[in-house]
Amino acid sequence: MSLINERQDFADIADTFLLHGSMQSPAFLDGRLCASLALHDLSAEAWLEAVCLSLGVEQPRDEVAAERLLGWRRQTLEALSGSELNFEPLLPDELFSLAERAQGLKEWTQGFLEVIEDAGDGPRKGWSEALREAIDDLHGLTAIETDLEDSPENENDLFALTEHARMAAMLLYTEQHPGKPQVEQVDDPKNPPSH
Repeated sequence: MSLINERQDFADIADTFLLHGSMQSPAFLDGRLCASLALHDLSAEAWLEAVCLSLGVEQPRDEVAAERLLGWRRQTLEALSGSELNFEPLLPDELFSLAERAQGLKEWTQGFLEVIEDAGDGPRKGWSEALREAIDDLHGLTAIETDLEDSPENENDLFALTEHARMAAMLLYTEQHPGKPQVEQVDDPKNPPSH
């Protein structure tokens, strides 16, 4: 059975982690994945190795698990590089409490920033002011209060913070890969706009 076209969500990946004896949340690794794809063009082999290392196993337990983990990388790369700008961090969804969702965002941000910090100042030199500010603002998310009560106000706040993380990841990928996604290339090249 091939899972190639099946969209992976947080629960799918968390279940795969459980099969490997790990209770950790996929959010932290997803943050690392996003930053690694942007900064290092992380290969499928290197990703599988990183996940297995994190799970404390030598290799995925079977082909289905390997395909799911590789599908996770593939769908993230496609979303980050696509022109639709539909990238979403892999975070707990509405089935989880607000506290669990806030914890997921915090862990995602920690993973994302860890890769950026490990890369040093080199990549940062070419960044726009907007990207620098977006990344600097993310540091605040690593200290967010996660013991949230379920309320519309908290829900809205968490949505706004998640949106900030999402935009920062897309901006990082776009600036590290000029021309992909083709955001500015909306005009038909055969009919250039006349100024």
